[in-house]
Amino acid sequence: MDDLRVTTLEGPEAAIESAAVEEFRGGLRGPSLLAADAGYDEARAIWNASTDKHPAIIAQCSGTADVIDAVNFARTHDLQLAVRGGGHNVAGNAMCDGGLVIDLSTMNGVRVDPAARRARVSGGALLGDVDRETQAFGLAAPLGVVSLTGVAGLTLCGGLGWLRRNRGMACDALVSVDIVTADGTLVTASQTENADLFWGVRGGGGNFGVVTSFEFELYPVGPMVTLCAPFYPLNRDSGDIIRRWRDFMAEAPEDISSNCLLWSIPAHPNFPEELQGTPVIIAAAVHTGPHEDGERLVQPLRDLGKPILDLSGPAPYTGVQTAFDPLFAKGERQNYWKSLYLDTLDDDAVERIVARALDRPSPWALIALWHLGGAMNRVDPAATALGERSAPYLFSLDTSWTDPDDNENAIAWTRAAWAEMKPFSRGGAYLNFPGQGEEGEALLRASYGSANYDRLVELKTKYDPTNLFRLNQNILPSG
Repeated sequence: MDDLRVTTLEGPEAAIESAAVEEFRGGLRGPSLLAADAGYDEARAIWNASTDKHPAIIAQCSGTADVIDAVNFARTHDLQLAVRGGGHNVAGNAMCDGGLVIDLSTMNGVRVDPAARRARVSGGALLGDVDRETQAFGLAAPLGVVSLTGVAGLTLCGGLGWLRRNRGMACDALVSVDIVTADGTLVTASQTENADLFWGVRGGGGNFGVVTSFEFELYPVGPMVTLCAPFYPLNRDSGDIIRRWRDFMAEAPEDISSNCLLWSIPAHPNFPEELQGTPVIIAAAVHTGPHEDGERLVQPLRDLGKPILDLSGPAPYTGVQTAFDPLFAKGERQNYWKSLYLDTLDDDAVERIVARALDRPSPWALIALWHLGGAMNRVDPAATALGERSAPYLFSLDTSWTDPDDNENAIAWTRAAWAEMKPFSRGGAYLNFPGQGEEGEALLRASYGSANYDRLVELKTKYDPTNLFRLNQNILPSG
């Protein structure tokens, strides 16, 4: 083969001698793919159809030894480096142009210790992999709300799901991680071992290395839970529904987590054909306690108006976790998602949200209001890298659309709507939904808080002084 043309960390192209490439590929236990190889296009495709990148090499690692070799190869050759866990990252950081992708997707094993209520989860596992194994024992980790999401990316930037109010965020359930750092060393981090790094991975994203294994604390959940999902017509009077949802959730028990969704009924066989495309506001909630309690407790959310559709009722926890999967299928739509933590949801904020919902650029564009609080908000901001958690709401613009020709309009609408809500926020974002992180350090400082951000810079300087791991919500090392 010819020498391989690659993209370096600083951008210029370079060449790696064919012998070095073949030695690297031959030493891997898992397969590796170049552009001319069968399966390359399938391997570089990730969830967000807006991302169309062409790596020089995709290393489909079979285990930690492959990850170590790949990190060392990237560092030695100054290669642009991306890490693919579940490939669900909205910003498309799981791929890069001209560099090396460390693909963990085949490292998806989950081992449960039901007596200790612990799960050991490999770095490429999806939420559905974890839910399947843990629910066999009536247990769950507090992960996200779409089972196709990668555990790694979700957890490293916090991790919001249906268990957030009674069990906290995904990063709060972490007991330890195994991580390959920029010097190619495998490190275990926990409260008692490399505690500084353990602090950093709980919210600091992929800045410090490749996590090959997560150890989670598990909690009794299911197998049945109570789903609340009434669909109300979305119109200019829908602010009243948001306000009544807001007031109900302010007093709701922590066994209930709820999102208020402003959307359109998807054009999907799961929904009645005559209702598809109808703008709606959905008071979605999940109660994880006994069903006889849950049905009674969530009833007020079903009485906010006259629903045109109501999917409420008892449901398997795994069914709730997979309910959104068909609506967020891989590669089907363009996506650009931004978020803000809101300090208030007063009448002015509510009316702005309703006006924006009536002016969405696509029926697939979703405005989500996440009610927070409970266990996730009781964590000391200094205890994890994630930082301040006192905000009562998350405002999320999950903008999706089908035609790439609409990219400019959809992105502009999202940025304008995001800017319009900043007066109700201290500026922090949920960093799994950062747009393209175009605000740079300002967004990170607002999200982590200045004290945590400065500590993260020190940690980055210690563990990744050359910024090898930079395709993320990137924290620059000192100097």
